Amino acid sequence: MSMLSLLVAALAIHAPHDLVTPTDRQITYCNPINVDYGYTPIPDFATQGKHRATADPVVVLFRGDYYLFSTNQWGYWWSPDMVSWHFVARHFLRPEHKVYDDLCAPAVWVMNDKLYVIGSTYAANFPIWVSSDPKVDDWHEAIHEFKPGGWDPSWFLDDDGKLYMYHGSSNVFPIYGWQIDPKSFEPMGEHKELINLHDDEHGWERFGEANDNTFLRPFIEGSWMTKHGGKYYLQYGAPGTEFSGYGDGVYVSDHPLGPFEYQAHNPLSYKPGGFARGAGHGATFQDNAQNWWHVSTITIAVKNSFERRIGIWPAGFDADGIMHCDTTFGDYPTYLPHRSAADTQPAGGFTGWMLLNYNKPVTVSSTLGGYMPNYAVDESIRTYWSAKTAGPDEWIQSDLGGISTVRAVQIDYADQDAEFLGKQQGTFHQYRLLASRDGRHWETVADKSQNKTDVPHDYVELSRPIEARYVKLENVHMPTGKFAISGLRVFGLGHGQKPAPVQGFVPLRADRVPGPEYHGLGADRRNAWLKWRPEDEATGYIIRSGFAPDKMYTSVMVYGSNEYYFRAMDKSRTYYFQIQSFNENGVSAPTTPVKSD
Repeated sequence: MSMLSLLVAALAIHAPHDLVTPTDRQITYCNPINVDYGYTPIPDFATQGKHRATADPVVVLFRGDYYLFSTNQWGYWWSPDMVSWHFVARHFLRPEHKVYDDLCAPAVWVMNDKLYVIGSTYAANFPIWVSSDPKVDDWHEAIHEFKPGGWDPSWFLDDDGKLYMYHGSSNVFPIYGWQIDPKSFEPMGEHKELINLHDDEHGWERFGEANDNTFLRPFIEGSWMTKHGGKYYLQYGAPGTEFSGYGDGVYVSDHPLGPFEYQAHNPLSYKPGGFARGAGHGATFQDNAQNWWHVSTITIAVKNSFERRIGIWPAGFDADGIMHCDTTFGDYPTYLPHRSAADTQPAGGFTGWMLLNYNKPVTVSSTLGGYMPNYAVDESIRTYWSAKTAGPDEWIQSDLGGISTVRAVQIDYADQDAEFLGKQQGTFHQYRLLASRDGRHWETVADKSQNKTDVPHDYVELSRPIEARYVKLENVHMPTGKFAISGLRVFGLGHGQKPAPVQGFVPLRADRVPGPEYHGLGADRRNAWLKWRPEDEATGYIIRSGFAPDKMYTSVMVYGSNEYYFRAMDKSRTYYFQIQSFNENGVSAPTTPVKSD
């Protein structure tokens, strides 16, 4: 071997690493989930640019496979493992239904070893559809018209064979419940008012960004029922899908039609910080190993208020029956459900793989207008870099700042000058993902130059870790529009020190502000100003809160600041807070929980 060859070999990283085959080795996923989201079919929603959009997801387990339905997709997905999702094209409306909402906020349930589905309506008299083989387009009408209808419906089959429907989407009216005859699908008994919002008490239910209501009453919608330990957990979405504080709450009862009591821990799912924000209007389900999960809506709301995606979060019940959902590192790599008895990783657990390139240097082939390169690494799905073209000579390169151990990369495409409305099949992304120690000698990490699938949030888990400083994404083909990236997110571990524990953490509740000069100003126990001493080596912080020191199930991720205005508390409840810092090298120890009366 020549001296030149030896030098190149010394500088190069390990041998090429291809994308892990999802069906045999992939053990993690990353939100938003990577499905071929359709584009909004509604022209009025696309006046600021055509874009992908869906929301209001439901996942049900049927015959060992997972079925995912969501709004306006002209079909649905199924998966054997919650990573490889297969789309089944299907229109669920008859020709006389002249509406864009082909299947808006659908209800899906399993009964008599069959899968049932119906969309939202109060006027169009939609059918209830049923299938014994939903892996293909094999559906027929269980009933031609469900005349009562229901917006944002959910259907629940109790273990005694009784069937119930819940529905409601309004900033005036509540969530309703009704018993339904499982054979005729006729309503039975009283149409009951079950729950409504009390944003005067529950801070997280307030309308507006960061729950800072200024002009409109909040919306309650998206009901879902889960039974556990003999209790009935009625879930609901609030306060508005446009905001990062979009979440799901829960009430509990001994009976499927109430009366219901507001759970001490709320909101159930809540993700106002990080890359992918929002965790509202969802559904709770179990995997094949009986682990609990919660699927819900992620907000983008840039080109339209209803520009959204889907996230899946680990969930569960504690020993006291408190229902909870873990969104702490909810858009970082997370372990999938177990594939076999030999699996040792915790299903739904955080991998500990950290983000390596937050706000690190970026170089690109070209830039379109104000869609700047740093937007691809600023940890906001709402901002993005766009190249001037969709040509194969466009690329983006991220400098990790030093050689790090790389475990996975998420590629989040953005919609710039897209040309589609509605669901488009046969579209695909093609790219090459490269890595380098020195920025001169490159190895292929994943070659998707021959890919024929639509992967708007592609997630590349490496079969084994590599050592690299630079990661480069080369465009080959876009399904439509310019080559645009909202997130080139590189995960693994740096070779430095994780940050020190946070010092000086103070949760200052609004009506505890000292001094007479503050009398009457912001005296609202739903609010707190959280302040701490900045940690020099920290990239960001995780704040946890809850009604007991061992039940701090709510979390907020904060980047680039040493303060946070927390407006998600119940006015009459005591809370506990703690904080920990993180960077590309790991997570610090948490502070001791601090009580806030």
